[in-house]
Amino acid sequence: MDFPLSVLDLVPVPSGTPASAAMRSSIDLARTAERLGFERYWISEHHSMPAISSSAPEVLLARIAALTERIRVGSGGIMLPNHVPMRVAEIFHTLAGLYPGRVDLGLGRAPGSDARASRALRAASGEQFSEMLNELWALSHGSLNRGHPYHGVTVMPDDVELPPIWILGSSGASAHSAGAAGMGYSFASHFSPVPAEPALRRYRDAFQPSAAFPTPHAILGVSVICAPTDEEAEHLAATVDLMWLRLRKGEFLPLPSPEEALAYDYSDMERNAILENRDRHIIGDPESVRQQIDALRADAQPDEIMIVSNIHDPSKRLRSYELVAEAMAS
Repeated sequence: MDFPLSVLDLVPVPSGTPASAAMRSSIDLARTAERLGFERYWISEHHSMPAISSSAPEVLLARIAALTERIRVGSGGIMLPNHVPMRVAEIFHTLAGLYPGRVDLGLGRAPGSDARASRALRAASGEQFSEMLNELWALSHGSLNRGHPYHGVTVMPDDVELPPIWILGSSGASAHSAGAAGMGYSFASHFSPVPAEPALRRYRDAFQPSAAFPTPHAILGVSVICAPTDEEAEHLAATVDLMWLRLRKGEFLPLPSPEEALAYDYSDMERNAILENRDRHIIGDPESVRQQIDALRADAQPDEIMIVSNIHDPSKRLRSYELVAEAMAS
């Protein structure tokens, strides 16, 4: 591929499938992505959602890293308010020591869960994200001043550095701070209601070089459903139509099959909402998908595209990534 493509895996749980099987499907996808030449493989963090089995991304990415050789692995992302910064530092120092040069630390401020799960996690407020990020960085680098209560705490292993940090965003609010801090930036256009181009521009305008990022690097997350024909792609996309509608209603059910979705009795209002949401997805045969990705690249000017494909059948999810890779290589 002449342009970096990567994978974002929510570890979706298809209806009628055990959640643990979804994790094993992710391993198959990661191996396929490496074979196809994808740049990196990120796993999201969500909690108490029967549709998504990615509650412990650091565990899954450790397994995937062990079963692959080249592809970068990372969190897309760790929802920092759900965690104590010290533990995040320790976990990612450990991963960096086990898989040198292959680990990314993507961080977000959203809870990745509902209010009850957030309480069960003892999650902090998202408003504390910047403070927690600073603490994570300072603990990792041993730079807390003598008056700080954590001064002298050592993050082990201490002979490796924290992996490159990427700030995740979907509104553009964090774009400036990510650039000013010399970090990577990833914009989630697959669920954002706002265009990506202004956020990516703010990130680049504010960028200050750092050791991990001598130049800015912006990733654009996109939802893609690719099949040999437009007709089949549209059929597979029925899954994301009903999935999105359920999420909008606070229903976190397993990923519906296209047949389940097509049998659903949509109201006129629901159908209109689904049509509006379709603008956030790239759906079609390989040539159509290539053209749509090229149009996004021309508009937002990302340095990399990260693809999420919520397809009910794991074999067709694999095929979607294969077809995209082939189309973008032509």
